Amino acid sequence: MKFKQITHRLNTREASVESLQKRRFWLQCQRRYTFQPIYKIDGRLMAIELLTVVMHPDEPEVRIPPDQYFLAVPSRTRLMVIEEQLNLLHEWESIFLGYGILASVNVEGPTLVAMKDHQPILALINKMPWVRFELVEHITQPHAVTLADMSEFGPLWLDDFGTGVANFSALSEMRYDYIKVARDLFIMLRNSEEGRNLFTMLLQLMNRYCKGVIVEGVETEDEWRDVQNSPAYAAQGYFLSRPIPFDQLESVLTRLS
Repeated sequence: MKFKQITHRLNTREASVESLQKRRFWLQCQRRYTFQPIYKIDGRLMAIELLTVVMHPDEPEVRIPPDQYFLAVPSRTRLMVIEEQLNLLHEWESIFLGYGILASVNVEGPTLVAMKDHQPILALINKMPWVRFELVEHITQPHAVTLADMSEFGPLWLDDFGTGVANFSALSEMRYDYIKVARDLFIMLRNSEEGRNLFTMLLQLMNRYCKGVIVEGVETEDEWRDVQNSPAYAAQGYFLSRPIPFDQLESVLTRLS
């Protein structure tokens, strides 16, 4: 009996140490920011999406997926990051106002809900009507109703339609300003004539639920031409532009040639 108790205590202690090490790892991670332009199908610049690059100082050359990082850090850290991102965007306010473009910031549903009680973030949002929050996953009821009433965040975008819970149930629960179609869905439907026809019909249907559809992950000229010939409103991806450091924001193309 004593042996089992000792073993249990040792296992509990090891688990606690491991948990502490993981927590320390995530809190030691560092961030830097880039952006990727979003272009309308006529080639005009519509917006930029702020992108977070995460790395650990022990291996600065290794990029950590941002979704893993944001899932691992506590809520207060996530709010701190949002505030940090908004302050960065505010530094470039003259560019967004001068060119009449938007800036999108990725956010998870629970974080968006928590932002309602975070006054520094609300104050920044009030100064920047050109910022849009891009939900990286749709929130199912009852939170969707809560978000629909949060006018202080401005119009919301839905990211990665066609993956996870970002599907047609999301469109029926609340209205989004713009909806982004995931690259995986776009590529899957391009593989056949039937799929391409379905893609057109899908976007036509989605346009009834939003101002426009943005296709993500456009990587070739053929893909870009397909998007231009579809009911899509805009697109982003490596063919149009790779991620760019913020110090080059002023020189980004406002219209594709």
